[in-house]
Amino acid sequence: MMKEEGYNVFGEPLMVCGTSPLTGAFRNGCCDTGPFDVGTHTVCAIVTQAFLDYSKQRGNDLTRPLPQYNFPGLVEGDRWCLCVSRWKEAHLAGVAPPVILAATHQKTLEVVPLSVLERYALKK
Repeated sequence: MMKEEGYNVFGEPLMVCGTSPLTGAFRNGCCDTGPFDVGTHTVCAIVTQAFLDYSKQRGNDLTRPLPQYNFPGLVEGDRWCLCVSRWKEAHLAGVAPPVILAATHQKTLEVVPLSVLERYALKK
């Protein structure tokens, strides 16, 4: 599978987003992207129940297990590479989950400005 170089929104090497469950379009734990990543899964988020409910309402139930894709279903607190368009949609609806900037791919910046992402940055 072809994927783009992994750099985060700061132009630094992309950090791992999550391994339990294993996330990313390439299921490598990182929010890498490339021509085969149709949804542009570049935002590393810590999903909230409000976001999961919103996504389900919009037609994508991320809580439902899909064993054929080795997907256990998400629960609040899971780290997951979200489609940038869905994250932006959730932001506009007031339910966007927190993000881990060091693990969010720089391609995200083509859709969402860094200033907006920083408002949702996970506080340590």
